[in-house]
Amino acid sequence: MTNLTTRSEHACFGGRLGFHAHTSTETGTEMRFAVFTPPRALQGEKVPALYYLAGLTCTEETFVIKAGAQRLAAELGLMLVACDTSPRGLDIPGDSDAWDFGVGAGFYLDATQAPWAPHYRMGSYVNAELPALIESNFPARADRRGIFGHSMGGHGALVTALRDPDRWHSASAFAPICNPAAVPWGQKAFGNYLGDQDRAAWERYDASLLMRARVFPRELLVDQGMSDQFLESQLHPQALDAAAKASGQSLRLRRHAGYDHSYWFIQSFVADHLQHHARQLLS
Repeated sequence: MTNLTTRSEHACFGGRLGFHAHTSTETGTEMRFAVFTPPRALQGEKVPALYYLAGLTCTEETFVIKAGAQRLAAELGLMLVACDTSPRGLDIPGDSDAWDFGVGAGFYLDATQAPWAPHYRMGSYVNAELPALIESNFPARADRRGIFGHSMGGHGALVTALRDPDRWHSASAFAPICNPAAVPWGQKAFGNYLGDQDRAAWERYDASLLMRARVFPRELLVDQGMSDQFLESQLHPQALDAAAKASGQSLRLRRHAGYDHSYWFIQSFVADHLQHHARQLLS
């Protein structure tokens, strides 16, 4: 596909880590992403792709640099894909005024309100456009996809999987924003991207509210640090736990004393998440 450009490539644990860009039809902008291709895929085998959604202020580089996931992904035979967190370069008034809204804060939804609606379509980008691009240009299986993320990205991973379980075959999250309709980060994003008039639109992007009405057909894994500075004000894992109990969703919610919101937390448990996805994607 001529739309795809490679910015750089690097040997990594016998595989290849590449940083790429393409012109997105969903956002109308250049979107950047990273792909780790494991050794067996370089040898001709198609492997499942595991998509990672990063949190507020992050980019496509954050996870592949900070999480320490490539070694085990190489051993398991999982492709890792990490995309950016929003469109960039649009210069929409107000898109760079705050760290928790606009640039770097797309919230993995499709905006319906002006001026965001034409470009802030990260929901469709992650769910459809990016996987199609990956499966057309890399040795990724089209019948097995996993998704996980951190914070805002944990919200995005859970919502994406719950909204379209036929496309996603495994899901997990680190410290997700579990009930965004009820917390300041989510209310700010939803109010601007989706509008304040139709709160039903908010429910379609809230994992705890979605989970009360539908279940993901496989176990979800969520890890939460109990020294996370955003735990009480923004994350609300108790809402997700209550929703799972109400709907019968299989949820492994693990609470870890002493861990915060940082990538030190993610590094500590990323192997468990890769094993979780491997069990569901490689069986």
